[in-house]
Amino acid sequence: MPKPEITEADAANELMRLAKQIAHHNRLYHAHDAPEISDAEFDALVRRNAELEAAFPHLIRADSPSQAVGHEVAASPLGKVAHEVRMMSLDNAFADEEVADFVARVRRFLALADDAPVAITAEDKIDGLSCSLRYENGVLVRAATRGDGQVGEDVTANVAYIADIPQNLHGQAPVVFEVRGEVYMEKQAFAALNAQQSASGGRLFATPRNAAAGSLRQKDASVTGQRPLRFLAHGWGAASALPAETQLEVMQAIAGWGLPISPDLVLCHSVEELLQHYRSIGQRRAGLPYDIDGVVYKVNRLDWQARMGFVAKAPRWAIAHKFPAERMETTVEAIDIQVGRTGKLTPVGRLAPVLVGGVTVTNVTLHNRDEIARLGLRVGDRVVIQRAGDVIPQVVENLTREVERPAYRFPDHCPECHSEAVAEEGEVDVRCTAGLICPAQRTERLKHFVSRAAMDIDGLGDKTIDEFFALGWLESPADIFRLRRRRSEIVGREGWQDKSVDNLLASIEARRSPDAARLLFGLGIRHVGAVTARDLLKRFVTLEALREVAQQAHTGDAEALAELTSIDGIGPAVVEALGDFFHEPHNVAVWEDILREVTPPPYVVETKASAVSGKTVVFTGKLETMSRDEAKAQAERLGARAAGSVSAATDLLVAGPGAGSKLKKAAELGIEVIDEAAWAQIVAEAG
Repeated sequence: MPKPEITEADAANELMRLAKQIAHHNRLYHAHDAPEISDAEFDALVRRNAELEAAFPHLIRADSPSQAVGHEVAASPLGKVAHEVRMMSLDNAFADEEVADFVARVRRFLALADDAPVAITAEDKIDGLSCSLRYENGVLVRAATRGDGQVGEDVTANVAYIADIPQNLHGQAPVVFEVRGEVYMEKQAFAALNAQQSASGGRLFATPRNAAAGSLRQKDASVTGQRPLRFLAHGWGAASALPAETQLEVMQAIAGWGLPISPDLVLCHSVEELLQHYRSIGQRRAGLPYDIDGVVYKVNRLDWQARMGFVAKAPRWAIAHKFPAERMETTVEAIDIQVGRTGKLTPVGRLAPVLVGGVTVTNVTLHNRDEIARLGLRVGDRVVIQRAGDVIPQVVENLTREVERPAYRFPDHCPECHSEAVAEEGEVDVRCTAGLICPAQRTERLKHFVSRAAMDIDGLGDKTIDEFFALGWLESPADIFRLRRRRSEIVGREGWQDKSVDNLLASIEARRSPDAARLLFGLGIRHVGAVTARDLLKRFVTLEALREVAQQAHTGDAEALAELTSIDGIGPAVVEALGDFFHEPHNVAVWEDILREVTPPPYVVETKASAVSGKTVVFTGKLETMSRDEAKAQAERLGARAAGSVSAATDLLVAGPGAGSKLKKAAELGIEVIDEAAWAQIVAEAG
């Protein structure tokens, strides 16, 4: 992706906002089957997140959407099921060039020649609810939704009513085999169901996908039995054995066992064939009996899939080529200002409801003061909303900017606390100057502190924090650990009984010895995301050691500054933010108050035991049995750090034919050098 034109500070803020937005919409989509935005708008949020993470990898957050699949399963009457093999998501492509890039990445990773044949399957991507079916000795024993990829909901009783899902497989199947696919509802059946719901005064479903998800996740399985659900297989999970050595042949075997697969599943041998099949399906899309949102490509050879492996939440060997989204016209009815935890004032356009892909859209982010000025945007304007995949959903055109209407005046005071709001020199964002005096910033920081990627305290949702803050019970993060003193006051409040209060207090007490990196991230220091927090603690081990170095760097100590900036991904912005945080007396008071309540142990990184655990490895020259990317992935799996250049911090150089300046520098520095065969031996010995 091209590097976006944005400062690192703005990128950090936007990534924080995107993580919160995407988690919110994931929760609505996966947990409540009630999305507020279209699939295209959601895809655009995810794509923008990926664009920023590619440009600023050191800002990747622990709660990043790129690290998560689906949504965590909340308490459910259906019960929870742990997946033996994680149910992954897919990375997306939106342009033909990205499909070509995908195939090129496959070749590079596998170290294939440019003209080497690469067979790839292509099939339509049904817009349904992911489901895993576990068969043992050919008998269906369990069915589960994807959930967060690791834990899903048990829907075994419900899928018994889906005719496409056999209780017993035909023929000879492996002892254990998990078939994975989509539960969906055909368009015609969806229309009929909504007609019935309307006639009976029941709930209307927004899309066939929502109807399928709501129907499958019924507590009463007999209700599921009354809904016309279908199933289409697209892959597999845990398996005691595989019936074939290619993606296509395994899918054909699944079909032979009695489970339906896509009639549009084909094998392609070039980018041109993939795109031709994509366009063919796109032309027939409207006439298909079910909703689809793209075409999925998968490397056909399973041994190549195994070599390529996975990134955080998706396989390297597969990608979803999404169909283009829509542009729609609507009216800006209001512009509201939201205040984030860093004090940033973010304008949000409230729109006249407009249907996009079957979902009613009412809000759009307007980013900042300059964006409103660029568009000449005012309340009452008629605008075009873009649903393209390469940017955040946005207003792309103001159709009535020539109509005389008072210009919108961006506020110069915070709407929450009425303190002055200004843009710092060189920044476009306007921020409230009140800091933690501003209630919006204080509550947002508390919400960040307890969030899943930070301290992960169950039971302290946004509404609870707002309520307890208004009561004066939560002024700072340390107050969370003093809530046990208010147990008698909490019990009896609306929604709070003895058990729920005890569960909350138990969740809080369980965080008395928190992960140090999570605690650091939870403090909400500017530019210190989850990944940066981990990188800092890997070097300094304890929070007190980090604080001491940060304070020294703030005074101009050259040695401390060099120590911080020597860490990969730690630049001047992070150093300055750390120094500013620990220089501010109020922040230090908050910090020390927290440490009176919690005791984070020294930060220890768990790595797979190997001969290179904890070492820095550099690869150079031509690797003959693997690509450079594959080699680096191996190093990281063995607990090593794969660096791109040789320095005094390098422990090992793996040199292939044609090694040049890196090999020479390694010799000068006395760094151990091995060949590719020796590296393969290290990998083999580690198991």
